[in-house]
Amino acid sequence: MRVRVRPAFRAAGLVAGTVLAACAALTVAAPPALSSAAAAARPATARLAAVTRVAGPAGPAGPAGVRAKAAAVADAATGRLLWSRDPNAERPMGSITKVMTALVVIEAGHLDRTVTVPYAVTGYVEEHDASSAGLVPGDRLTAAQLLEALLLPSGADAAYALAVAYGPGLGAFVAKMNATARRLGLTRTHFSNFDGLPWPTEYSTYSTAANLITLGRAAMRSPVFRAIVDRRSYRVAAGSGHHAYLWDNTNPLLGAYPGAIGIKTGFTRAAGDCLLFEATRHGRSVIGVTLDSPGVGTTVNGADATRVLDWAFSHAAGAAG
Repeated sequence: MRVRVRPAFRAAGLVAGTVLAACAALTVAAPPALSSAAAAARPATARLAAVTRVAGPAGPAGPAGVRAKAAAVADAATGRLLWSRDPNAERPMGSITKVMTALVVIEAGHLDRTVTVPYAVTGYVEEHDASSAGLVPGDRLTAAQLLEALLLPSGADAAYALAVAYGPGLGAFVAKMNATARRLGLTRTHFSNFDGLPWPTEYSTYSTAANLITLGRAAMRSPVFRAIVDRRSYRVAAGSGHHAYLWDNTNPLLGAYPGAIGIKTGFTRAAGDCLLFEATRHGRSVIGVTLDSPGVGTTVNGADATRVLDWAFSHAAGAAG
């Protein structure tokens, strides 16, 4: 299924480029299903016992009505876990993967560098029926602009362009994503691509609710990342070397849930509706994630996240009183 955005300009007759030749060599021991037996086929690093930086008591009762298969919520400042459901289960998370893509790019820096959109992005998006920022091949945009295209409309085309530029090359970029995961202590996380699409298999890119809390906290420490994911939309005026674009944020909480400040949606058939989110109320921030929540197609449903946030803020108020 495809999530489309509203580019202010769409070129006609784009020629599909070659797709993923540089990634053909990437092989991942991917589990065919999320079961304990299949887990033995995963890479050894993914089978390690989870030692996350999100720790603490689960709290009383927990939020009612949450239907996500896995979920967690924590104090954003300290990482103290407030509540969780199956927090160490390894699951696909769709485009939440792009949080790591953005973090690798931001840590590399030089966000004012010019990146030319590869012609191969057209064929890539079409082949995978992927979410797209509507990038026109040959356009020259800054890395900072491509981060907006990556995180707001969840552009797989922007992920592709950034991976080629910052790898350099797709395979090298994915290696950097996994190296960053190891550095952050994400022992139950593995990336086989740069955007969370279900290739080479539906389960070859995976993480856990606890690991994604850690990743989200790391990303939100970056002022650049934090500013982007809090934006409802972003406009690029036509300029020398590129067309005009308008990108809308796919996050259902922004503008709907008071205090919501990010972070990222995700969806594939295997992953279901996923949402990594953060909100602030009365000077206190909580960060949470819901994996495989009930929803309709690729439009991520924020109902589970709303229940989790309401409970977390209520619990925090009760604990403070």
